[in-house]
Amino acid sequence: MLDQEGLYMRAAFFRAIRLFFQEQGFLEVDTPIRQPLVLPEQNIVPIPSGTHFLQSSPELYMKRLLAAGCNRIFQVSRCFRQGERGRLHLEEFVMLEWYRLDADYNDLMTDCEDLFDFLTTEMLDCIFPVHLGLGWERLTVKEAFDNYCPISATEALTKGNFDQLLVEQVEPRLGQITPTFLCDYPLQLASLARPKIEQPEVAERFELYVSGIELANGFSELTDAEMQRKRFEEEYTKMDDERGRQGKMPERFLEDLGQIDQAAGIAMGLDRLFMLLLGKEQLAEAVPFAPDELDS
Repeated sequence: MLDQEGLYMRAAFFRAIRLFFQEQGFLEVDTPIRQPLVLPEQNIVPIPSGTHFLQSSPELYMKRLLAAGCNRIFQVSRCFRQGERGRLHLEEFVMLEWYRLDADYNDLMTDCEDLFDFLTTEMLDCIFPVHLGLGWERLTVKEAFDNYCPISATEALTKGNFDQLLVEQVEPRLGQITPTFLCDYPLQLASLARPKIEQPEVAERFELYVSGIELANGFSELTDAEMQRKRFEEEYTKMDDERGRQGKMPERFLEDLGQIDQAAGIAMGLDRLFMLLLGKEQLAEAVPFAPDELDS
């Protein structure tokens, strides 16, 4: 449980986040927390809420707002994912997401750099665990595996141990001196991102790391509705639960997606970022109430 000082710092943290985006011309929005369906992602299990699901991300409806004509939007929201418990995981957590029309993943990386710089001026009592003034590292997935793993990223995908090597060999080495953008994921690991024009086998997706901890996942949006439908179909075939068997398509989402020309979006875990700013080691120390402090 956070003490009173921690609660004041957490409130100041959220105020600073909102102030940054307001000054950048972003519109703060809110979207439904209970959703009739969620976008299919094999590694994310939603939590049922009656006939609906608690949102695992506001992405679906925020993209529909882009299609409706919003240019720059952001949201600070509660998200829920079943079975996520550990030092860096909670089933209920706070997510920051922002989306921009006429932008790509390079613009999002610049946003991240500007946001962190802003936080250092607004929150003088908090200290980032790495240097922000130096050039932030940009490392492709291929380069990371070549540097830190016994096999290549392509071979790891073929053998089925990509995720294990990423977690055990790559992630601990990222963001130790400056923040690191791990970029250009294999296309099969980025179902919502567009292919890179000059390298169609990879997607314009990145994850942001600080002190070996993943903080954000951003990408240039895939806005081809038919290609997105095929990606969703492929994702459903990987699922061995009821979601995979039913394979429900978000038809309104796909219809609206075709109204977007070019866009980029990113999700950032605010509890993890606040944890790092406090110098804590686990999420339970950075939220008002940890799961084991609740009445059962």
